[in-house]
Amino acid sequence: MASTYASFNLHTTPERFYIEACDDDSGDVLAIDRVSTEMTLTVRRDIPASAETRPICGLMGTIRLVAGMYLIVITKKQKVGDLLGHAVWKALDFDIISYKKTILHLRDSQMQDNKTFLSMIKNVLQTDGFYFATDYDLTHTLQRLANTSPEFQEMSLLERADQRFVWNGHLLREFIAQPELHKFVYPVVHGFIIMKSSFINGKTFDWSIISRRSCFRAGVRYYVRGIDSEGHAANYVETEQIVQYNSAKASFVQTRGSIPFYWSQRPNLKYKPKPQINKSVNHLDGFQRHFDSQIILYGRQVILNLINQKGSEKPLELAFDKMVTSLGNGMIKYVAFDFHKECSRMRWHRLQLLMDLVADMQDDFGYFLVDADGNILSNQEGTFRSNCMDCLDRTNVIQSLLARRSLQSQLQRMGVLHMGQRIEEQLDFEKMYKSAWADNADACAKQYAGTGALKTDFTRTGKRTQWGLIMDGWNSMIRYYKNNFSDGFRQDSIDLFLGNYAVEETDWTAQLCDSKDWKFLTLPIIMVVAFSMCIICLLMAGDTWTETLAYVLFWGSASVATFVLIMYNGRDFVDAPKLVQKEKLD
Repeated sequence: MASTYASFNLHTTPERFYIEACDDDSGDVLAIDRVSTEMTLTVRRDIPASAETRPICGLMGTIRLVAGMYLIVITKKQKVGDLLGHAVWKALDFDIISYKKTILHLRDSQMQDNKTFLSMIKNVLQTDGFYFATDYDLTHTLQRLANTSPEFQEMSLLERADQRFVWNGHLLREFIAQPELHKFVYPVVHGFIIMKSSFINGKTFDWSIISRRSCFRAGVRYYVRGIDSEGHAANYVETEQIVQYNSAKASFVQTRGSIPFYWSQRPNLKYKPKPQINKSVNHLDGFQRHFDSQIILYGRQVILNLINQKGSEKPLELAFDKMVTSLGNGMIKYVAFDFHKECSRMRWHRLQLLMDLVADMQDDFGYFLVDADGNILSNQEGTFRSNCMDCLDRTNVIQSLLARRSLQSQLQRMGVLHMGQRIEEQLDFEKMYKSAWADNADACAKQYAGTGALKTDFTRTGKRTQWGLIMDGWNSMIRYYKNNFSDGFRQDSIDLFLGNYAVEETDWTAQLCDSKDWKFLTLPIIMVVAFSMCIICLLMAGDTWTETLAYVLFWGSASVATFVLIMYNGRDFVDAPKLVQKEKLD
Protein backbone atom coordinates (compact mmCIF):
# COMPACT_ATOMS: atom_id res chain seq x y z
CA MET A 1 0.00 0.00 0.00
CA ALA A 2 1.27 3.48 -0.88
CA SER A 3 2.25 5.67 2.03
CA THR A 4 3.58 9.13 2.77
CA TYR A 5 6.29 10.38 5.09
CA ALA A 6 5.16 10.47 8.71
CA SER A 7 7.37 13.08 10.39
CA PHE A 8 9.07 16.25 9.26
CA ASN A 9 11.33 19.10 10.20
CA LEU A 10 10.61 22.57 8.82
CA HIS A 11 13.74 24.60 8.12
CA THR A 12 13.10 28.28 7.37
CA THR A 13 15.44 30.74 5.68
CA PRO A 14 14.64 34.18 4.20
CA GLU A 15 14.71 32.63 0.72
CA ARG A 16 13.17 29.16 1.14
CA PHE A 17 11.23 26.69 3.24
CA TYR A 18 12.88 23.26 3.52
CA ILE A 19 10.58 20.41 4.61
CA GLU A 20 12.79 17.50 5.61
CA ALA A 21 11.31 13.99 5.77
CA CYS A 22 12.51 12.47 9.04
CA ASP A 23 11.54 8.83 8.39
CA ASP A 24 14.44 6.44 9.00
CA ASP A 25 15.00 5.46 5.37
CA SER A 26 14.50 8.89 3.81
CA GLY A 27 16.84 11.65 2.84
CA ASP A 28 14.31 13.62 0.80
CA VAL A 29 13.81 17.34 1.32
CA LEU A 30 11.12 19.51 -0.24
CA ALA A 31 12.34 23.02 -1.01
CA ILE A 32 9.82 25.83 -1.55
CA ASP A 33 11.10 29.10 -2.98
CA ARG A 34 9.46 31.96 -1.06
CA VAL A 35 9.72 34.35 -4.03
CA SER A 36 8.91 32.24 -7.11
CA THR A 37 6.81 29.70 -5.07
CA GLU A 38 8.55 26.91 -7.04
CA MET A 39 8.65 23.49 -5.34
CA THR A 40 11.58 21.13 -5.92
CA LEU A 41 13.16 18.05 -4.33
CA THR A 42 16.61 18.39 -2.83
CA VAL A 43 18.76 16.68 -0.18
CA ARG A 44 19.72 17.38 3.42
CA ARG A 45 23.15 18.81 2.65
CA ASP A 46 21.46 21.67 0.76
CA ILE A 47 19.76 22.94 3.92
CA PRO A 48 21.71 25.99 5.19
CA ALA A 49 23.13 25.68 8.68
CA SER A 50 21.65 29.07 9.49
CA ALA A 51 18.07 27.87 8.87
CA GLU A 52 15.59 28.10 11.73
CA THR A 53 14.40 24.54 12.46
CA ARG A 54 11.36 23.09 14.17
CA PRO A 55 9.46 19.78 13.99
CA ILE A 56 6.05 19.64 12.31
CA CYS A 57 3.50 16.85 11.95
CA GLY A 58 2.62 17.43 8.32
CA LEU A 59 1.56 19.77 5.52
CA MET A 60 -2.03 20.89 4.96
CA GLY A 61 -0.98 22.76 1.81
CA THR A 62 -0.70 26.32 0.52
CA ILE A 63 -3.16 29.14 -0.15
CA ARG A 64 -2.98 32.53 -1.82
CA LEU A 65 -4.26 35.57 0.08
CA VAL A 66 -3.91 39.31 -0.54
CA ALA A 67 -0.32 39.37 0.78
CA GLY A 68 0.70 36.42 -1.38
CA MET A 69 1.17 32.69 -0.69
CA TYR A 70 0.94 31.08 2.74
CA LEU A 71 2.14 27.64 3.90
CA ILE A 72 -0.21 25.79 6.28
CA VAL A 73 1.44 23.15 8.47
CA ILE A 74 0.13 20.78 11.16
CA THR A 75 2.04 21.45 14.38
CA LYS A 76 0.29 19.12 16.81
CA LYS A 77 -1.46 15.77 16.44
CA GLN A 78 -3.07 13.12 18.64
CA LYS A 79 -3.39 9.42 17.93
CA VAL A 80 -7.01 8.31 17.66
CA GLY A 81 -6.23 4.60 17.36
CA ASP A 82 -5.23 1.91 14.88
CA LEU A 83 -7.37 0.84 11.94
CA LEU A 84 -6.32 -2.52 10.49
CA GLY A 85 -2.84 -1.90 11.93
CA HIS A 86 -2.52 1.64 10.58
CA ALA A 87 -2.25 4.65 12.89
CA VAL A 88 -5.01 7.26 12.54
CA TRP A 89 -4.27 10.80 13.75
CA LYS A 90 -6.28 13.86 14.67
CA ALA A 91 -4.77 17.22 13.74
CA LEU A 92 -4.98 19.50 16.78
CA ASP A 93 -3.03 22.63 15.92
CA PHE A 94 -1.81 24.43 12.81
CA ASP A 95 0.42 27.29 11.77
CA ILE A 96 -0.03 29.62 8.79
CA ILE A 97 3.31 30.95 7.53
CA SER A 98 3.65 33.75 4.97
CA TYR A 99 6.02 33.36 2.03
CA LYS A 100 6.58 37.12 2.14
CA LYS A 101 8.88 38.43 4.84
CA THR A 102 6.82 41.62 5.21
CA ILE A 103 3.43 42.98 4.18
CA LEU A 104 4.50 46.63 4.08
CA HIS A 105 3.95 46.63 0.30
CA LEU A 106 0.18 46.51 0.95
CA ARG A 107 -2.14 49.47 1.37
CA ASP A 108 -3.91 49.82 4.72
CA SER A 109 -7.17 48.47 3.27
CA GLN A 110 -5.34 45.49 1.77
CA MET A 111 -3.65 44.77 5.09
CA GLN A 112 -7.05 44.74 6.78
CA ASP A 113 -8.52 42.44 4.14
CA ASN A 114 -5.52 40.10 4.39
CA LYS A 115 -5.98 40.00 8.17
CA THR A 116 -9.66 39.11 7.68
CA PHE A 117 -8.80 36.34 5.22
CA LEU A 118 -6.24 34.93 7.66
CA SER A 119 -8.87 34.89 10.40
CA MET A 120 -11.19 33.01 8.03
CA ILE A 121 -8.59 30.29 7.43
CA LYS A 122 -7.95 30.06 11.18
CA ASN A 123 -11.70 29.81 11.78
CA VAL A 124 -11.91 26.66 9.64
CA LEU A 125 -8.75 25.12 11.10
CA GLN A 126 -10.07 25.70 14.62
CA THR A 127 -13.23 23.74 13.80
CA ASP A 128 -12.68 20.41 15.52
CA GLY A 129 -12.53 17.26 13.40
CA PHE A 130 -9.55 17.03 10.98
CA TYR A 131 -8.08 13.51 10.66
CA PHE A 132 -5.36 11.84 8.61
CA ALA A 133 -3.29 8.68 8.18
CA THR A 134 0.11 8.44 6.49
CA ASP A 135 -0.18 4.81 5.32
CA TYR A 136 -3.92 4.22 4.99
CA ASP A 137 -6.67 5.69 2.81
CA LEU A 138 -9.24 7.19 5.18
CA THR A 139 -11.38 8.57 2.34
CA HIS A 140 -12.67 5.15 1.22
CA THR A 141 -14.81 2.54 2.98
CA LEU A 142 -13.49 -0.96 3.65
CA GLN A 143 -15.71 -2.34 0.90
CA ARG A 144 -14.48 0.14 -1.72
CA LEU A 145 -10.85 -0.58 -0.81
CA ALA A 146 -11.42 -4.35 -1.03
CA ASN A 147 -12.82 -4.04 -4.55
CA THR A 148 -9.93 -2.14 -6.14
CA SER A 149 -7.25 -3.14 -8.63
CA PRO A 150 -3.54 -3.68 -7.86
CA GLU A 151 -2.85 -0.53 -9.88
CA PHE A 152 -5.11 1.44 -7.55
CA GLN A 153 -3.26 0.08 -4.52
CA GLU A 154 0.04 1.35 -5.95
CA MET A 155 -1.27 4.90 -6.45
CA SER A 156 -0.30 7.59 -3.96
CA LEU A 157 -2.82 8.45 -1.24
CA LEU A 158 -3.36 11.80 -2.93
CA GLU A 159 -4.11 10.32 -6.37
CA ARG A 160 -6.52 7.63 -5.28
CA ALA A 161 -8.43 9.53 -2.58
CA ASP A 162 -12.19 10.02 -2.87
CA GLN A 163 -12.22 13.74 -3.68
CA ARG A 164 -15.56 14.19 -1.92
CA PHE A 165 -13.82 13.87 1.42
CA VAL A 166 -10.44 15.55 0.84
CA TRP A 167 -10.78 18.80 2.76
CA ASN A 168 -7.29 20.02 1.90
CA GLY A 169 -7.72 19.28 -1.81
CA HIS A 170 -7.65 22.97 -2.79
CA LEU A 171 -4.64 23.59 -0.56
CA LEU A 172 -2.75 20.74 -2.27
CA ARG A 173 -3.40 21.80 -5.88
CA GLU A 174 0.31 22.73 -6.37
CA PHE A 175 1.40 19.34 -5.02
CA ILE A 176 -1.07 17.33 -7.12
CA ALA A 177 0.57 18.64 -10.29
CA GLN A 178 3.96 17.22 -9.22
CA PRO A 179 3.77 13.44 -8.51
CA GLU A 180 7.29 13.40 -7.08
CA LEU A 181 6.01 15.52 -4.16
CA HIS A 182 3.08 13.26 -3.23
CA LYS A 183 5.03 11.49 -0.46
CA PHE A 184 5.17 14.79 1.43
CA VAL A 185 1.40 15.27 1.68
CA TYR A 186 -1.74 13.29 2.49
CA PRO A 187 -5.51 13.77 2.29
CA VAL A 188 -7.10 15.25 5.40
CA VAL A 189 -10.72 14.34 6.10
CA HIS A 190 -13.17 16.36 8.17
CA GLY A 191 -15.83 14.83 10.37
CA PHE A 192 -15.52 12.46 13.29
CA ILE A 193 -13.51 9.32 14.08
CA ILE A 194 -13.60 7.26 17.25
CA MET A 195 -11.89 3.91 17.88
CA LYS A 196 -12.53 1.73 20.90
CA SER A 197 -11.29 -1.63 22.10
CA SER A 198 -14.23 -3.56 23.58
CA PHE A 199 -14.72 -6.72 25.61
CA ILE A 200 -17.73 -9.08 25.45
CA ASN A 201 -17.90 -12.74 26.57
CA GLY A 202 -14.17 -12.73 27.24
CA LYS A 203 -13.43 -11.70 23.66
CA THR A 204 -11.72 -8.43 22.72
CA PHE A 205 -12.65 -6.67 19.50
CA ASP A 206 -12.06 -3.23 17.99
CA TRP A 207 -14.99 -1.01 17.09
CA SER A 208 -14.89 2.29 15.19
CA ILE A 209 -17.07 5.03 13.73
CA ILE A 210 -15.75 7.09 10.80
CA SER A 211 -17.88 10.01 9.61
CA ARG A 212 -16.56 11.66 6.45
CA ARG A 213 -18.01 15.09 5.71
CA SER A 214 -18.17 16.01 2.03
CA CYS A 215 -16.31 19.12 0.87
CA PHE A 216 -18.74 19.50 -2.06
CA ARG A 217 -21.51 21.99 -1.25
CA ALA A 218 -20.03 22.38 2.22
CA GLY A 219 -21.14 25.16 4.49
CA VAL A 220 -23.25 26.19 7.45
CA ARG A 221 -26.80 25.43 8.42
CA TYR A 222 -29.04 28.06 6.82
CA TYR A 223 -26.78 29.25 4.01
CA VAL A 224 -26.29 25.85 2.37
CA ARG A 225 -29.36 23.69 1.80
CA GLY A 226 -30.52 21.28 -0.90
CA ILE A 227 -28.23 20.42 -3.84
CA ASP A 228 -26.12 22.14 -6.49
CA SER A 229 -26.29 21.65 -10.25
CA GLU A 230 -23.94 18.64 -10.03
CA GLY A 231 -26.22 16.87 -7.58
CA HIS A 232 -24.01 17.38 -4.52
CA ALA A 233 -26.12 17.62 -1.36
CA ALA A 234 -25.50 20.04 1.51
CA ASN A 235 -24.22 18.60 4.81
CA TYR A 236 -23.50 15.26 3.13
CA VAL A 237 -21.80 12.80 5.49
CA GLU A 238 -20.82 9.19 4.91
CA THR A 239 -20.70 7.27 8.20
CA GLU A 240 -19.02 3.87 8.42
CA GLN A 241 -19.12 1.60 11.47
CA ILE A 242 -16.23 -0.90 11.52
CA VAL A 243 -15.65 -4.03 13.63
CA GLN A 244 -12.38 -6.00 13.80
CA TYR A 245 -12.03 -9.34 15.58
CA ASN A 246 -9.29 -11.96 15.16
CA SER A 247 -8.32 -10.63 11.69
CA ALA A 248 -11.96 -10.70 10.58
CA LYS A 249 -13.53 -7.35 9.78
CA ALA A 250 -16.96 -5.94 9.00
CA SER A 251 -18.40 -2.56 8.11
CA PHE A 252 -21.80 -0.95 7.76
CA VAL A 253 -22.17 2.29 5.81
CA GLN A 254 -24.92 4.92 5.97
CA THR A 255 -25.23 8.38 4.43
CA ARG A 256 -26.98 11.60 5.34
CA GLY A 257 -27.54 14.69 3.24
CA SER A 258 -29.89 17.61 2.72
CA ILE A 259 -33.16 17.02 0.86
CA PRO A 260 -31.79 16.71 -2.71
CA PHE A 261 -33.53 19.36 -4.73
CA TYR A 262 -33.27 23.16 -4.98
CA TRP A 263 -34.53 24.82 -1.81
CA SER A 264 -33.29 27.40 0.65
CA GLN A 265 -33.92 28.63 4.18
CA ARG A 266 -32.17 31.97 4.55
CA PRO A 267 -31.90 33.38 8.10
CA ASN A 268 -34.11 36.40 8.74
CA LEU A 269 -34.12 36.74 12.58
CA LYS A 270 -37.05 34.36 12.90
CA TYR A 271 -36.45 31.30 15.06
CA LYS A 272 -37.22 28.95 12.17
CA PRO A 273 -37.19 30.64 8.73
CA LYS A 274 -39.72 29.28 6.27
CA PRO A 275 -38.16 26.92 3.69
CA GLN A 276 -38.48 28.10 0.09
CA ILE A 277 -38.58 25.70 -2.85
CA ASN A 278 -37.07 27.24 -6.00
CA LYS A 279 -39.84 27.38 -8.61
CA SER A 280 -37.68 28.54 -11.54
CA VAL A 281 -35.48 25.46 -12.06
CA ASN A 282 -35.87 21.86 -13.17
CA HIS A 283 -35.45 19.96 -9.91
CA LEU A 284 -35.48 16.52 -11.50
CA ASP A 285 -32.14 16.98 -13.31
CA GLY A 286 -30.12 17.63 -10.16
CA PHE A 287 -32.22 15.12 -8.22
CA GLN A 288 -31.41 12.41 -10.76
CA ARG A 289 -27.70 13.28 -10.81
CA HIS A 290 -27.61 12.96 -7.04
CA PHE A 291 -29.20 9.52 -6.92
CA ASP A 292 -27.37 8.23 -10.01
CA SER A 293 -24.09 8.90 -8.20
CA GLN A 294 -25.39 7.37 -4.95
CA ILE A 295 -26.48 4.18 -6.75
CA ILE A 296 -23.11 3.87 -8.51
CA LEU A 297 -21.26 4.34 -5.21
CA TYR A 298 -23.49 2.42 -2.81
CA GLY A 299 -26.10 0.39 -4.69
CA ARG A 300 -29.78 0.49 -3.80
CA GLN A 301 -31.06 3.46 -1.83
CA VAL A 302 -33.63 3.63 0.95
CA ILE A 303 -34.51 7.23 1.75
CA LEU A 304 -35.51 7.82 5.36
CA ASN A 305 -37.17 11.24 5.39
CA LEU A 306 -37.68 12.24 9.03
CA ILE A 307 -39.09 15.76 8.63
CA ASN A 308 -42.49 16.94 9.85
CA GLN A 309 -45.45 16.11 7.61
CA LYS A 310 -47.28 19.29 8.58
CA GLY A 311 -46.46 22.98 8.94
CA SER A 312 -43.59 24.63 7.08
CA GLU A 313 -41.78 21.32 6.45
CA LYS A 314 -44.78 19.67 4.75
CA PRO A 315 -44.15 21.11 1.24
CA LEU A 316 -40.63 19.65 1.30
CA GLU A 317 -41.93 16.21 2.23
CA LEU A 318 -44.58 16.31 -0.51
CA ALA A 319 -42.03 17.48 -3.12
CA PHE A 320 -39.52 14.78 -2.09
CA ASP A 321 -42.16 12.04 -2.37
CA LYS A 322 -43.34 13.38 -5.73
CA MET A 323 -39.82 13.49 -7.17
CA VAL A 324 -39.01 9.92 -6.15
CA THR A 325 -42.25 8.82 -7.80
CA SER A 326 -41.49 10.87 -10.95
CA LEU A 327 -38.01 9.39 -11.22
CA GLY A 328 -39.47 5.90 -11.26
CA ASN A 329 -36.17 4.22 -10.36
CA GLY A 330 -36.63 0.77 -8.86
CA MET A 331 -33.30 1.13 -7.03
CA ILE A 332 -34.77 3.87 -4.82
CA LYS A 333 -37.33 3.37 -2.07
CA TYR A 334 -38.86 6.26 -0.14
CA VAL A 335 -39.90 6.00 3.52
CA ALA A 336 -41.41 9.03 5.29
CA PHE A 337 -41.45 8.99 9.09
CA ASP A 338 -42.67 12.06 10.99
CA PHE A 339 -40.15 11.84 13.82
CA HIS A 340 -41.58 14.66 15.95
CA LYS A 341 -45.18 13.47 15.64
CA GLU A 342 -44.40 9.83 16.36
CA CYS A 343 -42.13 10.59 19.32
CA SER A 344 -44.08 13.51 20.78
CA ARG A 345 -44.76 13.55 24.52
CA MET A 346 -41.57 11.52 25.18
CA ARG A 347 -42.84 8.43 23.31
CA TRP A 348 -39.37 7.44 22.13
CA HIS A 349 -40.25 3.76 22.09
CA ARG A 350 -42.19 4.48 18.90
CA LEU A 351 -38.91 4.66 16.98
CA GLN A 352 -39.20 0.89 16.95
CA LEU A 353 -42.03 1.33 14.44
CA LEU A 354 -39.52 2.64 11.90
CA MET A 355 -36.97 -0.03 12.77
CA ASP A 356 -39.57 -2.74 12.20
CA LEU A 357 -40.64 -1.11 8.93
CA VAL A 358 -37.12 -1.15 7.45
CA ALA A 359 -35.84 -4.37 9.06
CA ASP A 360 -36.34 -6.50 5.93
CA MET A 361 -34.66 -3.85 3.77
CA GLN A 362 -31.65 -3.74 6.09
CA ASP A 363 -31.38 -7.52 6.07
CA ASP A 364 -31.57 -7.43 2.29
CA PHE A 365 -28.76 -4.85 2.04
CA GLY A 366 -26.55 -6.75 4.45
CA TYR A 367 -23.09 -5.44 5.32
CA PHE A 368 -19.48 -5.92 4.29
CA LEU A 369 -17.86 -8.94 6.00
CA VAL A 370 -14.40 -10.49 5.56
CA ASP A 371 -13.26 -13.60 7.43
CA ALA A 372 -9.90 -14.08 9.15
CA ASP A 373 -8.42 -15.57 5.95
CA GLY A 374 -9.31 -12.51 3.90
CA ASN A 375 -12.26 -14.07 2.10
CA ILE A 376 -15.15 -11.69 1.39
CA LEU A 377 -18.26 -13.35 2.85
CA SER A 378 -20.73 -10.59 1.99
CA ASN A 379 -20.94 -7.12 0.47
CA GLN A 380 -23.28 -4.31 1.46
CA GLU A 381 -25.61 -3.88 -1.51
CA GLY A 382 -27.38 -0.67 -0.56
CA THR A 383 -27.48 2.14 1.97
CA PHE A 384 -29.95 4.07 4.05
CA ARG A 385 -29.89 7.74 3.13
CA SER A 386 -31.33 9.56 6.14
CA ASN A 387 -32.34 13.19 6.38
CA CYS A 388 -34.24 15.63 8.54
CA MET A 389 -34.10 19.40 7.99
CA ASP A 390 -30.50 19.80 9.17
CA CYS A 391 -29.50 16.12 8.85
CA LEU A 392 -28.22 16.31 12.43
CA ASP A 393 -30.33 15.52 15.47
CA ARG A 394 -33.16 13.30 14.26
CA THR A 395 -30.89 11.76 11.65
CA ASN A 396 -28.21 10.72 14.13
CA VAL A 397 -30.74 9.05 16.44
CA ILE A 398 -31.99 6.86 13.58
CA GLN A 399 -28.50 6.11 12.27
CA SER A 400 -27.38 4.91 15.70
CA LEU A 401 -30.33 2.50 15.88
CA LEU A 402 -29.67 1.10 12.39
CA ALA A 403 -25.96 0.73 13.17
CA ARG A 404 -26.71 -1.16 16.40
CA ARG A 405 -28.95 -3.60 14.54
CA SER A 406 -26.19 -4.26 12.00
CA LEU A 407 -23.58 -4.62 14.75
CA GLN A 408 -25.75 -7.19 16.51
CA SER A 409 -25.66 -9.44 13.44
CA GLN A 410 -21.96 -8.84 12.73
CA LEU A 411 -20.84 -9.75 16.26
CA GLN A 412 -22.94 -12.90 16.19
CA ARG A 413 -21.45 -14.03 12.88
CA MET A 414 -17.94 -13.28 14.15
CA GLY A 415 -18.59 -15.39 17.26
CA VAL A 416 -18.33 -12.55 19.78
CA LEU A 417 -22.01 -12.65 20.75
CA HIS A 418 -23.77 -15.95 21.39
CA MET A 419 -26.99 -16.66 19.58
CA GLY A 420 -29.84 -15.06 21.50
CA GLN A 421 -27.59 -12.51 23.19
CA ARG A 422 -28.36 -8.84 22.57
CA ILE A 423 -26.02 -5.85 22.57
CA GLU A 424 -28.37 -3.98 24.91
CA GLU A 425 -27.62 -6.60 27.58
CA GLN A 426 -23.86 -5.90 27.46
CA LEU A 427 -24.06 -2.89 29.75
CA ASP A 428 -20.46 -1.67 29.54
CA PHE A 429 -20.37 -1.88 25.76
CA GLU A 430 -23.85 -0.40 25.41
CA LYS A 431 -22.81 2.64 27.46
CA MET A 432 -19.69 3.12 25.32
CA TYR A 433 -21.67 2.60 22.10
CA LYS A 434 -24.29 5.22 22.97
CA SER A 435 -21.67 7.70 24.12
CA ALA A 436 -19.69 7.32 20.88
CA TRP A 437 -22.74 7.88 18.68
CA ALA A 438 -23.70 10.92 20.75
CA ASP A 439 -20.16 12.28 20.28
CA ASN A 440 -20.57 11.69 16.54
CA ALA A 441 -23.81 13.69 16.65
CA ASP A 442 -22.13 16.56 18.52
CA ALA A 443 -19.19 16.70 16.09
CA CYS A 444 -21.37 16.78 12.97
CA ALA A 445 -23.67 19.38 14.55
CA LYS A 446 -20.83 21.70 15.60
CA GLN A 447 -19.38 21.62 12.09
CA TYR A 448 -22.70 22.49 10.39
CA ALA A 449 -24.90 24.27 12.95
CA GLY A 450 -22.29 25.68 15.33
CA THR A 451 -23.43 23.84 18.51
CA GLY A 452 -23.64 20.32 19.84
CA ALA A 453 -26.51 18.12 18.68
CA LEU A 454 -29.99 18.05 20.17
CA LYS A 455 -31.60 14.87 21.52
CA THR A 456 -28.22 13.38 22.49
CA ASP A 457 -29.63 12.45 25.91
CA PHE A 458 -31.65 9.77 24.10
CA THR A 459 -28.59 8.61 22.15
CA ARG A 460 -26.48 8.46 25.32
CA THR A 461 -29.02 6.91 27.70
CA GLY A 462 -31.75 5.39 25.55
CA LYS A 463 -34.38 7.70 27.05
CA ARG A 464 -35.43 11.33 26.95
CA THR A 465 -34.72 13.35 30.13
CA GLN A 466 -35.78 16.72 31.53
CA TRP A 467 -32.14 17.79 31.68
CA GLY A 468 -31.81 16.81 28.03
CA LEU A 469 -34.73 19.09 27.18
CA ILE A 470 -33.06 21.97 29.04
CA MET A 471 -29.78 21.41 27.20
CA ASP A 472 -31.66 21.27 23.89
CA GLY A 473 -33.19 24.64 24.72
CA TRP A 474 -29.77 26.10 25.52
CA ASN A 475 -28.20 24.73 22.32
CA SER A 476 -31.17 26.02 20.32
CA MET A 477 -30.58 29.54 21.65
CA ILE A 478 -26.87 29.36 20.79
CA ARG A 479 -27.76 28.08 17.31
CA TYR A 480 -30.19 30.96 16.83
CA TYR A 481 -27.52 33.52 17.67
CA LYS A 482 -24.80 31.94 15.53
CA ASN A 483 -27.09 31.25 12.56
CA ASN A 484 -28.21 34.89 12.48
CA PHE A 485 -25.14 36.83 13.59
CA SER A 486 -21.95 34.87 12.81
CA ASP A 487 -22.64 32.23 10.16
CA GLY A 488 -22.01 34.56 7.22
CA PHE A 489 -18.38 34.77 8.30
CA ARG A 490 -18.22 31.00 8.82
CA GLN A 491 -19.64 30.40 5.33
CA ASP A 492 -17.08 32.75 3.80
CA SER A 493 -14.34 30.95 5.73
CA ILE A 494 -15.34 27.55 4.36
CA ASP A 495 -15.66 28.87 0.79
CA LEU A 496 -12.19 30.44 0.96
CA PHE A 497 -10.62 27.32 2.50
CA LEU A 498 -12.13 24.96 -0.09
CA GLY A 499 -11.36 27.17 -3.07
CA ASN A 500 -14.97 28.11 -3.86
CA TYR A 501 -13.67 31.67 -3.65
CA ALA A 502 -10.13 32.50 -4.80
CA VAL A 503 -8.17 35.60 -3.80
CA GLU A 504 -6.20 37.18 -6.62
CA GLU A 505 -3.06 38.89 -5.39
CA THR A 506 -2.92 41.29 -8.35
CA ASP A 507 -5.57 43.95 -8.89
CA TRP A 508 -7.25 43.07 -5.61
CA THR A 509 -10.44 44.99 -4.97
CA ALA A 510 -12.00 44.74 -1.53
CA GLN A 511 -15.06 42.54 -1.32
CA LEU A 512 -15.23 42.49 2.45
CA CYS A 513 -16.76 45.91 3.05
CA ASP A 514 -20.31 45.57 4.32
CA SER A 515 -22.21 48.81 3.81
CA LYS A 516 -25.34 48.60 5.93
CA ASP A 517 -28.17 51.04 5.21
CA TRP A 518 -29.75 53.37 7.76
CA LYS A 519 -32.07 50.67 9.15
CA PHE A 520 -29.19 48.61 10.54
CA LEU A 521 -28.30 51.08 13.32
CA THR A 522 -31.31 53.36 13.48
CA LEU A 523 -34.09 50.84 14.17
CA PRO A 524 -32.32 48.94 17.01
CA ILE A 525 -31.44 52.24 18.71
CA ILE A 526 -35.04 53.47 18.45
CA MET A 527 -36.33 50.16 19.82
CA VAL A 528 -33.94 50.17 22.80
CA VAL A 529 -34.72 53.82 23.61
CA ALA A 530 -38.49 53.27 23.31
CA PHE A 531 -38.42 50.14 25.47
CA SER A 532 -36.25 51.88 28.08
CA MET A 533 -38.64 54.84 28.21
CA CYS A 534 -41.56 52.44 28.62
CA ILE A 535 -39.87 50.84 31.66
CA ILE A 536 -38.96 54.25 33.10
CA CYS A 537 -42.56 55.42 32.77
CA LEU A 538 -43.75 52.32 34.63
CA LEU A 539 -41.22 52.83 37.44
CA MET A 540 -41.65 56.61 37.71
CA ALA A 541 -45.40 57.12 37.57
CA GLY A 542 -46.83 60.48 36.51
CA ASP A 543 -49.18 62.69 38.49
CA THR A 544 -52.19 60.67 37.34
CA TRP A 545 -52.66 57.10 36.19
CA THR A 546 -54.04 58.33 32.84
CA GLU A 547 -50.84 60.29 32.22
CA THR A 548 -48.73 57.25 33.11
CA LEU A 549 -50.87 54.97 30.92
CA ALA A 550 -50.55 57.39 27.99
CA TYR A 551 -46.73 57.46 28.23
CA VAL A 552 -46.53 53.66 28.63
CA LEU A 553 -48.81 53.09 25.64
CA PHE A 554 -46.86 55.55 23.50
CA TRP A 555 -43.41 54.19 24.24
CA GLY A 556 -44.66 50.59 24.31
CA SER A 557 -46.25 51.03 20.91
CA ALA A 558 -43.07 52.62 19.57
CA SER A 559 -40.94 49.70 20.76
CA VAL A 560 -43.38 47.10 19.38
CA ALA A 561 -43.67 48.90 16.03
CA THR A 562 -39.87 49.13 15.74
CA PHE A 563 -39.52 45.45 16.63
CA VAL A 564 -42.04 44.54 13.90
CA LEU A 565 -40.09 46.67 11.39
CA ILE A 566 -36.83 44.94 12.36
CA MET A 567 -38.38 41.48 11.94
CA TYR A 568 -39.95 42.52 8.62
CA ASN A 569 -36.51 43.59 7.38
CA GLY A 570 -34.81 40.63 9.09
CA ARG A 571 -32.42 39.79 6.26
CA ASP A 572 -30.86 43.25 6.53
CA PHE A 573 -29.78 42.51 10.11
CA VAL A 574 -28.27 39.02 9.80
CA ASP A 575 -24.61 38.28 9.11
CA ALA A 576 -24.66 37.23 5.44
CA PRO A 577 -21.73 35.81 3.44
CA LYS A 578 -19.78 38.40 1.46
CA LEU A 579 -17.65 36.13 -0.72
CA VAL A 580 -20.09 33.34 -1.54
CA GLN A 581 -21.38 33.07 -5.10
CA LYS A 582 -24.84 34.47 -5.69
CA GLU A 583 -26.35 31.19 -6.89
CA LYS A 584 -25.63 29.62 -3.50
CA LEU A 585 -27.89 32.09 -1.74
CA ASP A 586 -30.91 32.10 -4.05
